[in-house]
Order: sequence, then C-alpha cells, then structure tokens
Amino acid sequence: MSRRAKREEKVKSKIISKLIIVAIFLGIVFFVLRVAPNYVNNEITDTANLVINNSNVTKDLKKNVIIEEGIIYIAKEDIQNFFDPYIYYDEKYNQIITTSESQVASIIVGEKTMENNGSTIKVSGTVIERNDTYYIPFSSLKDVYNVEINYIESTNTITVDSKNRKYVVADTKKDNNVKAYPTIFSRNVDSIEQGETVTVVQNKENQNEEVDDWTEIRTDTGKLGYVKTNTLVNEYVYREAMEESNKVDEKVSMVWDYFSEYYYAPDRSGTDIRGINVVSPTFFTLVDEGQGKINENVGDEGIAYINWAHSNGYKVWPSLSNNSYIGTTSEIMKDYKFRQDLIENIVSLILKYDLDGINIDFEYMYEEDKNLFSRFIIELKPRLNEIGATLSVDVTAPDGSPEWSLCYDRYTIGKVADYIVFMAYDQNGISSPVEGTTAGYNWVKANVEKFLGQEGVEANKLILGIPFYTRVWEENSNGEIVGKDAINMKSIDSIVPEGASRTWDDNLKQYYIEYVENGITHKIWAEDEESIKAKLSLIEEYKLAGASFWAKDREPESIWSIVSESLGVE
Repeated sequence: MSRRAKREEKVKSKIISKLIIVAIFLGIVFFVLRVAPNYVNNEITDTANLVINNSNVTKDLKKNVIIEEGIIYIAKEDIQNFFDPYIYYDEKYNQIITTSESQVASIIVGEKTMENNGSTIKVSGTVIERNDTYYIPFSSLKDVYNVEINYIESTNTITVDSKNRKYVVADTKKDNNVKAYPTIFSRNVDSIEQGETVTVVQNKENQNEEVDDWTEIRTDTGKLGYVKTNTLVNEYVYREAMEESNKVDEKVSMVWDYFSEYYYAPDRSGTDIRGINVVSPTFFTLVDEGQGKINENVGDEGIAYINWAHSNGYKVWPSLSNNSYIGTTSEIMKDYKFRQDLIENIVSLILKYDLDGINIDFEYMYEEDKNLFSRFIIELKPRLNEIGATLSVDVTAPDGSPEWSLCYDRYTIGKVADYIVFMAYDQNGISSPVEGTTAGYNWVKANVEKFLGQEGVEANKLILGIPFYTRVWEENSNGEIVGKDAINMKSIDSIVPEGASRTWDDNLKQYYIEYVENGITHKIWAEDEESIKAKLSLIEEYKLAGASFWAKDREPESIWSIVSESLGVE
C-alpha cells in the first residue's frame, strides 16, 4: 500500500471514529431526554396517597390526608376541590354543611352524629379542627358522596370511586410488569400475576397513537400504570355510568298561571294551550315571619288544575313566592334550621300534590343575603334530586339596584339549579321615573348576553321570561307622569282609539303608540305578535333552554301558534 493510501485510510478511520463518538453522544442525549425521565421515581411516599376515580391527586392536595383509628380525614379545602365545591362552615351552629347530588349533611364540630336529609345518624368520626383547618371524617360520608372508599395499608393508598361513574375490570392472561408510562422503556410501578383482576381506567384525555397498544390500569394495591392491551382478557363493565337529569327533553315553554292567595286556581278543564309543556300556578307563598312555613293555596280547585295539566302532558312547577317579604326572607336565609324547615316543607308539598318541580320566585331581597340565598338553592337541589323534581329559579336582569338585582349570584344559581329564569320585563316599571318600554328587544338581547358572558350562565340552563303585558304611560300638559298602569297585551287594541299614531321602532322591535284624551298624552310601547316573535328568536340565536310567559290570560289566543312554531313545542 502506498504512503498516500495509508494516509487516506488513517483519515477515514479517524472520521469513522468521530462519527461513532457523535452517534454514541446523540444516543446518550436521546436517552437522557426521552427515556431516562421514564425511570425517574416521582411517587409521593411520605404521606397517604389519594386516588380519586383512577387519578392520583395527592400532589394537588392542600393538606395531607389524616388516618386515625381507622377513620380517613380530608381537609375541608380538599373536599371543596374534589367533592363538594359548596361545602360550608356554619358559624351560628358550629357545623360543617356539605351537599352532593341527592344528599344534604351537617356535622357539628366535635360531635359524632350527622343530620342527613332530615334524619339523624350516628357516625364513627367527627369534624376535627387542627391548625385553623377543619378535617372532615370522609369515610363516614361515603353514602353522602355516593362513593366507595378503600384503604390499602401496604401502599398507604386510599382509593375513591364514584358510584355514578362507569367502572370496568379485566383479567391479565400473563404475569405482567406495570409500567409508569406506555412504553417498555419505563420503570415498573407494580407487578401483577396471571389471572389477577385489575381496574381499567376510563375516559383519559391524553389517549393518543403512542398509547394505542397500551391500557392504563389500577392494581389492587392502588397503583396506576400501563400494561400491553393484548395481555388483558375478559374485560367486563362492572358498573355503568348513571346519568340523572330533571331537565325537559325539548325546549322549555312555561306559562305562569297567576291567581292571588285570596282566589282559587282557574278551571281549565276541557282546554289546552298550544306550544306549552310546563305550567306554573301560583300555589305557594311564604308565611310572613313564618320561619320557613308556606301558605298553600291549592284546595280542590288546585288538585283539579294539576290533574288537568298532567292529562294534557304538561309538567307542573308551581311558583313559590316570597311575596317580597324582605325581612322574613332574610331571617330564613340567615338560619340553617329555618332554611331546612322551608326545604322540608317544599319537599312535602311536592310529594303531597304529585308535582313535577318547583319554581322559586324570591324577589326583593337584601344584597347582603345574596350568598345565603345561593346556600338555600344549594341545599334545596339535592333534596329535589332525591325525589326527581325539577328546580327553576327566577332572577332579574343584572346590574340593577341592590334589593332588586344585586341580591342574586346568577353564576351559582345557574350552576346548581336545573334552570335559571331571566324575568326579562319591567325595563321601565312602576318605580321608573321616566316612561318607556316594558321589554325592548335590544335591552332583552343585551341582558341575555350578560347572563351568558359576565354572569357565566350556561345557555342550556337559561329560560327567557317574556311579558304578556305593557304599560300605558300618561303625561299631563306639563310633561309630568300622572299614570303608569299595566295593561294586558290582549287589551291594547280595545283601548287605543282609532287614528292613534303607531310607529315601528326597529331597535325595540315594538310599535310605539301615542294619542291624547282629555288633555292627557297616552304613550304605549306595545307587546304584540311581532314583538313576542322577535324576543322568541333570541332563544334559537343563543341556544337557550326555552321561554316562560307572564302570565296566562293576558295574551291573545293567536300568540300560542307563534310560541309553538318558535320553540318547536306542539
């Protein structure tokens, strides 16, 4: 071999050596970046691990779980985060109040009894206070939260499974190492033997092509990890998910049927109302200073009304009004026992008269009671779920006066109740210093957007309340308002003289009517088929839950065909 050939061979050998070194280096980098993290042991071992519905939430706990004398205690803040966002410390009675889908429970701090849906139950643990933190005896509340709880001492792990969620198990057909990640290049978190039954994790959001051949499981020691899918056999649905809803299957079309506590329910036998699937007769009002007592105005006439409604396929959600008793309402809202008395009375009336739900119509409340009114709704909803009754709650437009508007937490009410009803009327009402429309389209639309935007209400829970009345505003020659009487929608044409000025306002989607009689100028912003149709169009535009109408017998018969067509309700 020539000297030149030897030199070229030597250079070539050096290049190959360098390439090998680079390849080794890149392999090390790849291993460090992609493979080595899979072998890092990041398990928490210095405290009990909490696995909720096959997700280890230990690192997200604000306080460590406490296990004493076989009782599992979880901090109130963590209960709030994972189980009950509305768990509440009631200072007046020194108790914790917690709710679930169909349960309301209260435990006095330090006592081993629990009030659950009106019944007193002995429990093995109690609420304890340590370092300004309340710890809840979670293992005593498994029935309240409808969960299965298992403590695995060997791994110091607590598993919690909701009974209303789907639960799947499978057998392994071979001895298996359970991997921390869906790859063979991963540390082992546990091992399982052939024939062992494991829990199959459901509904993981991070499923992708990389894990298609792998299945996440939970072993009987509470460990979560992955095994090859083809090593599992006999997959079995141990429990199906339970979905309960009190919502109407179609758009809600509700009409309030008003009669005062001094009159009887109307006789509607032999009639029907096209386009309606819910009626709300004004059966119930609070007893003034009654501490939760309810005045019921049902009687034989009301029973006949309920039978008429059910025979026509209508749901019956009677109205419970506070009659604007602001002091009485405040007294009830501020006292857990009064709230519970009111709730027990509501439940009893629903069962007594075979009702389908209740419509809470509390208007005129103190702003300071806003959160307590929400507490009432939070505590009422589980009791209604227990008996399969629907809860709807009436509220006014946002951004109004303290006692009329700012007294509602619309976000919380919208989250908890089946429906929240926006009473979209009295834009200019009896207390208004200036004349104007009762419910202009642009005002209604703007407030619907506020409900869905700043108030955070879900569209499929929002019912739009529509008026079947307006007002006749009267001005003297000095421009002073001397009258503002409400008038039924069906009566407008009968009182307006022939030749009165009618002008269409496209912003309000209403006719403005003006005429003079006996030196008094009369002004009407009319509700008619066109104005109602315009407001109904917002339900489809914003995908709302439906509409409600105040009130029956104020409307012309022709309006019901428009309601039926707009809402798709026969």
